Amino acid sequence: MSSCQDSVILEARNVSRQIVANGNSKKTVDSFSYTFHKGDVYNIIGPSGAGKTSFLRLLNRLDDPSEGELLYQNKPLVSYQPTEIRKNLSLIFQEPYLFPGTVGSNMEYCKSDCTEDEIEFHLEQVGLNSQFAGKDVSELSVGEKQRVAIARSLLLKPEILLLDEPTAALDPTSSQTIELLILSLMKEFCLTAIMVTHNPEQAKRMGGKTLLMVSGRLIENGDTSELLTNPKTEQGQKYIRRELK
Repeated sequence: MSSCQDSVILEARNVSRQIVANGNSKKTVDSFSYTFHKGDVYNIIGPSGAGKTSFLRLLNRLDDPSEGELLYQNKPLVSYQPTEIRKNLSLIFQEPYLFPGTVGSNMEYCKSDCTEDEIEFHLEQVGLNSQFAGKDVSELSVGEKQRVAIARSLLLKPEILLLDEPTAALDPTSSQTIELLILSLMKEFCLTAIMVTHNPEQAKRMGGKTLLMVSGRLIENGDTSELLTNPKTEQGQKYIRRELK
């Protein structure tokens, strides 16, 4: 491992999330245990309803576990204020949400004391020139909005990017542009990326590690190329044959 990847940054210990829907109790995340290291990319795959997004929401404290424990920097996640966690573990959604107004005002909303130079720097980090700061968000394409959302997150200097199908609303070319951007930012800023994706081909392009979830449980994990070509579990084999619904 490189110096950027030699420490545990996040750990899930037997984590479950139980909800009640229509009078029935259901575990959206079920006894999930895994250790994430700094500076690596983790793809979370699985069929619809597997609990992928439910798990990601636990990491950002949008929800808290019903059972088990999450640790960030070797401290219980619940010992941090949610606002602090959301600065360090920044969640980027499938459809980027920007407030009405300019790109610059959206950046300032995230960090009220940011300077014009900071805004321009972070826009340039995601491939947008300084003129974008004055553009109204209604003028942006979906891909540009996603770049702004990433730039806005970078203002807070997060350690982990939580990505919930960040390219699902994009065309294939724009999707691969965002993928390359994420990988570049990870390398430059020693970021960890935990990304939910419905697309195994995207996971292959991202590389790193892949975790397969089915019915809330972590079924299999390992190097992405190995898991997606030679899964060791029956459910893993069904997944790559697209037999899991």
